[in-house]
Amino acid sequence: MTRIEAPQHLPSVDRLVNTPAVQKLVRDHGLALVTRCTQGILARVRLRVLAGESTDMAALIQSLSEEIEHILLPSLRPVYNLTGTVLHTNLGRAPLPQSAIQAMVDVSRGASNVEFNLETGKRGDRHRHAEALLCQLTGAEGALVVNNNAAAVLLTLNSLAQRKEVPVSRGELIEIGGAFRMPDIMARAGCKLVEVGTTNRTHDVDFEAAIGPRTALLMKVHTSNFEMQGFTKNVSEQDLAEIAHRHDLPLVTDLGSGTLIDLEPYNLPHETTVTEALQAGADLVTFSGDKLLGGPQAGIIAGRRDLIDRLKRNPMTRAMRPDKLTLAALQAVLQLYTNPERLVEELPALRLLMRDPAEIEHLAMRLVIPVQECCQPFDVAVAQTYAQVGSGALPIDRLESTALKITRPDLRRPGAVLNRLAKAFRGLLVPVIGRISDDALWFDLRCLEDEDGFVENLAGLTAQ
Repeated sequence: MTRIEAPQHLPSVDRLVNTPAVQKLVRDHGLALVTRCTQGILARVRLRVLAGESTDMAALIQSLSEEIEHILLPSLRPVYNLTGTVLHTNLGRAPLPQSAIQAMVDVSRGASNVEFNLETGKRGDRHRHAEALLCQLTGAEGALVVNNNAAAVLLTLNSLAQRKEVPVSRGELIEIGGAFRMPDIMARAGCKLVEVGTTNRTHDVDFEAAIGPRTALLMKVHTSNFEMQGFTKNVSEQDLAEIAHRHDLPLVTDLGSGTLIDLEPYNLPHETTVTEALQAGADLVTFSGDKLLGGPQAGIIAGRRDLIDRLKRNPMTRAMRPDKLTLAALQAVLQLYTNPERLVEELPALRLLMRDPAEIEHLAMRLVIPVQECCQPFDVAVAQTYAQVGSGALPIDRLESTALKITRPDLRRPGAVLNRLAKAFRGLLVPVIGRISDDALWFDLRCLEDEDGFVENLAGLTAQ
């Protein structure tokens, strides 16, 4: 094929678009997109030709096809989470159960009664869809679902404490991932933070001294992704509730992750449940839907009916309301909690957290050879490791796990080649996400359930 070595010999946009190969792209993807991509390709190639490079029509068409494919490739894609963090904030947190996925499909096919009362034939309340189940499962009088837990905290404080004071222990003024800081949320909610006690020790009398005529409520915050040990003291929820109620104030507890069940029977460390927080005296409890609960991204507020009604009347509630897909998925997940005997089988988040370490080790033994075959000249070995829950839940607890440990023992400083290999795995049709530490690329297999799909996906690596 004739080489193009001068800019004036490049085809016009119209000529390139009207070649048979590009016309097929037009039929598949539309004239507007193909034309814009053609203009961009020709502009870039013209600069390269001016710099002394050459090209031909086949290369131009190939570049155009790749450009269109790149543009149309979804930026939000499924990945294999082999990081060792089960509820990974950056990777979508909790995987949804099949029942929740089916519920979203069903309501997305057409019209639904998201805000329509089937009994009266009039406008309904979307917040009712999950409320009954939440009250049944937690013992709360009322419940409200918003789009995440940060929104739940913001809405609660803005509704109950705007232009008033909220005492919080200094040891609970947390910052979690994404630069979410509790003091910043309180400021945006329009209330004044009153810091109580010291970083490591807060006493009942500290809260008593902080309460004044402008105090709106007392607040207890789960410390999420860290835990303080040593010479520490905090005020229990029961004691804080007694102080709040003695001064006719509500107690708001932010559980952060939040769980509806006691995790100890599942061989996991105890985490305060929503029911326990309410029974301890909290008037409102805020928590996430997509962490230990195992559902879609949502923030949930449960507690006293009169306070929930105040939150619903806040105009901000409309800006934070969940869509029909979130409500459908959350309702389906909550239904699973009504039958604890089948919960582990049907709820992926809990199943992955409880996965038998021996099962993970056997999986690693089966995968070491296919991964080794596509990773020459790297060494791939089975290695014991520890996974973590993630998303601020049970921050210091570790889960026994097994990983594929990929190394280059022949290199003194393998960092650059490991980064290139990790990038190659991320470039697969279904990206594979691991972690690099201790001069190795680690693929923790606790969250890998699609073994056949994973092996088939590796074929794309050998071509890179």
